[in-house]
Amino acid sequence: MTIIDSIREIAALRPEHPALVIGHGDETQSISYAALVGALESHAKRLRNAGVAPGDRCGLVARQGRAFVEQALGILAADACLVPIADEKPDVFARRAHLHHTVLADDLDFSLRTFEDVVPVDGEGDSIFRALRPAYLRFTSGTTSRRKGVILGHERILERTAAANRALQIAPGDRVLWLLPMAHHFVVSILLYLREGATILLPPGSLARPVLAFAEREAASVLYASPHHHRMLAKDASALRLDSLRLAISTAESLRADVAESFSARFDLPLAQALGIIEVGLPVANLAAAADKPEALGRVLPDYDVWLRDENGSGVKGPTSPERTGEICIRGPGLLDAYLEPWLPAAQLLEPDGFRTGDQGWFDADGDLHLAGRRTNRISMAGMKFFGEEVEAVLDEHPDVVESRVFPREHAHLGEIPVAEVVVRNAAHPPGARDLIQHCRQNLPGFKVPREFRVVTALPRTATGKIARPSSS
Repeated sequence: MTIIDSIREIAALRPEHPALVIGHGDETQSISYAALVGALESHAKRLRNAGVAPGDRCGLVARQGRAFVEQALGILAADACLVPIADEKPDVFARRAHLHHTVLADDLDFSLRTFEDVVPVDGEGDSIFRALRPAYLRFTSGTTSRRKGVILGHERILERTAAANRALQIAPGDRVLWLLPMAHHFVVSILLYLREGATILLPPGSLARPVLAFAEREAASVLYASPHHHRMLAKDASALRLDSLRLAISTAESLRADVAESFSARFDLPLAQALGIIEVGLPVANLAAAADKPEALGRVLPDYDVWLRDENGSGVKGPTSPERTGEICIRGPGLLDAYLEPWLPAAQLLEPDGFRTGDQGWFDADGDLHLAGRRTNRISMAGMKFFGEEVEAVLDEHPDVVESRVFPREHAHLGEIPVAEVVVRNAAHPPGARDLIQHCRQNLPGFKVPREFRVVTALPRTATGKIARPSSS
């Protein structure tokens, strides 16, 4: 049984039910489940006839939308391993991912490139890799370290999507407004929606007004997007509404309270944060307390065990708080099968702690999980420990600051000191260090105030758009 088998079953039960609705200006194009399955079967047959074998790593370069969905499903239907290629140069990416093939696709057709002399991933051949029944390979964002290739087999995908949907409750009647890049978000999203027989709405462009007009016209019931998208939609000043929405999820990066509040005020619906991790899936979602605690990650989903690890490897004892955190560790279904390179099977990675996220967190009295910061972005100054993200949240509230990055720098006497990089609204008249220090001191203990400020034109970002973090102090 694979996720493709599930989609085939939906097509057999509801052949004319729309799988994709694609906006083209004021017009729409509807792709039924029967048509979608017909397209993926045709693509899979062509791939097999061209020499794509089960377990082959098959890169995909396709434009966002119908072409990406159909070609990705075709690769999975051919029993190959789908490897989405986003902004990377295909030839460079091919070496990193040890690709056997690359599919170059548009809305009408695709071409296949096959690579010779592929270097085996495990040093002895691909037998171990193929034994996993690999279905999906995606590289982590590289926020704090070298990007790692995460491998998911067909069984893991089924486990992961089933566990996520016990919380999201996606059903055939749902119409999901899609705004995220498909090359970075596909399993606990596109594949989940299609497995459950829902309709995916693909808007005409990315500007707020046409997106809202399309969503209102097509009666969107679920919105799954990033804080950037939610902020953009909330700023729209038209009379367009999203009254058909039952659920709005924020993922991909931390949700700020001001974004959640502006979205809720604009559309009269709480914005629920969800913790999506490529190695894990969707283990935590703020479905119960989004209105009161928008910045919380929320409750642990029923299928998962989330615990906080102290520096000695034990569980954090007693109550936790922003000042008393632990590393977030996760056990449950659908966790990765292996890392690609260096080859690391899940059995070695997940024992005994489960998946160690590298994030520090704490639980409040209601059982809601909160993110304190990345473990690698923790700053230790004269024995006082805190996270760069805490300081960034304050700096970003300064009227002259667009965004910031705070990280540790070694200091001969204090161990580490916080350093801030800031992107300002007016580069010709940036705020002075004294102004920024005063702003921080009004909202933070003195030891958390940056000792150095650097005005930069832009912050370094990962392939998925997240702020890149130094891998070490």
